[in-house]
Amino acid sequence: MTTKRLGLIMNGVTGRMGLNQHLIRSIVAIRDQGGVRLKNGDRVMPDPILVGRDAGKVEALARRFAITRWTTDLDQALADKDDSVFFDAATTQARPSLLTKAINAGKHVYCEKPIATTFEDALAVVKLANARGVKHGTVQDKLFLPGLKKLAFLRDSGFFGRMLSVRGEFGYWVFEGDWQEAQRPSWNYRKEDGGGIILDMVCHWRYVLDNLFGEVESVTCLGTTDIPERWDEQGKKYQGTADDSAYATFRLKGDVIAHINMSWVTRVYRDDLVTFQVDGTLGSAVAGLTDCMIQARQATPRPLWNPDEERLHDFYADWQKLPDNAIYDNGFKEQWELFIRHVCEDAPYKYTLLEGAKGVQLAECALKSWRERRWIDVEPIRL
Repeated sequence: MTTKRLGLIMNGVTGRMGLNQHLIRSIVAIRDQGGVRLKNGDRVMPDPILVGRDAGKVEALARRFAITRWTTDLDQALADKDDSVFFDAATTQARPSLLTKAINAGKHVYCEKPIATTFEDALAVVKLANARGVKHGTVQDKLFLPGLKKLAFLRDSGFFGRMLSVRGEFGYWVFEGDWQEAQRPSWNYRKEDGGGIILDMVCHWRYVLDNLFGEVESVTCLGTTDIPERWDEQGKKYQGTADDSAYATFRLKGDVIAHINMSWVTRVYRDDLVTFQVDGTLGSAVAGLTDCMIQARQATPRPLWNPDEERLHDFYADWQKLPDNAIYDNGFKEQWELFIRHVCEDAPYKYTLLEGAKGVQLAECALKSWRERRWIDVEPIRL
């Protein structure tokens, strides 16, 4: 058994997602566990070089995690033949050009979503990656959440019977930035900078719906900009020009209807920041990030509508918690390990840039639906 080095160019890891999920909880965690184990028993040890515009921030980050390499010169990093993978978690608007540059340099690419702000740009990157023969992937983190893995388990076991509907609730209150610091970067609320909850979150819903409940066939969506003024990281007031909440209904293959509310201007009164209720002829389930509650057909109570009497029945008590019969690792780390195996031993991998392009396609359809106030069909992608 040997340990092989994998040179990894990591761009945009000073941001929230890049730092917490990809650097700390994925690459540093993989390094601390001794690398990624391959089928033949060998191990792959990621050797990252951190890339960013602010030299002070990048150097401090490298020092904090005992990473020996960092730079502000992306072109120089891409020119190093000893580093074969490029990862990007910076702004969405810059992603297509960065991925194009990395692919043309012969790098395998892995990136956050959305992979672009337009479907045209996303598809161009997919075609280039395929033409150059590099391996590629995009983050599909929600599929690796324990709660959604439990939904997949229930579906595969036949628990739902014929699936009828899916109802998703996502969101929380993001402070405006004046009297309390915002939890999300200010560009998220400027359309001109690639912001907007529809572009950000509908990309997630595409792969969640496609992989768990049925391929998306059409969508209708309404977006709103509820908070017109916010304050940025420097305390300067700016106009919120992007949608900060949206309400979308999807028709899925198999006649399943899904509806998802998404909002950065809602206060949480539910079990988790995101929940999915799935109803079927034989049973229902409600899943959050971690837990999943179920109610089988045989255990379904018999509610009676009577608004003239105080409700005494505890409907929550009629549900059973699905046990944790498996050990769940960090979802981002788990997908990183899959991609590393894909690069190093050609292991099967389905979460390619094409899946990322599908997310951008659906977001574009949702925005068109909002603009034209009608249902939009989602066409098959032809490369």
